[in-house]
Amino acid sequence: MYVQIAILIIALIIGYALAPKPPIPKPPSLDDFDVPTAEEGRAIPWVWGEGWLTGYNVLWYGDLGTDPIQQSSGK
Repeated sequence: MYVQIAILIIALIIGYALAPKPPIPKPPSLDDFDVPTAEEGRAIPWVWGEGWLTGYNVLWYGDLGTDPIQQSSGK
């Protein structure tokens, strides 16, 4: 029984050591978001009834930006 437990532990250690390491993902940037845009001269679609619009024109969409995380004093 102890031999089987030792073999199991050794097999687990070898399996963990040989497992492929996943790549570190890059942090998301503003280019990763698919937000509506506002462009001059873009056609405005007319919809009668219910419909799904893609590529719609929006004048303002939140305050998207990045701010660095600042270390607090811990008090």
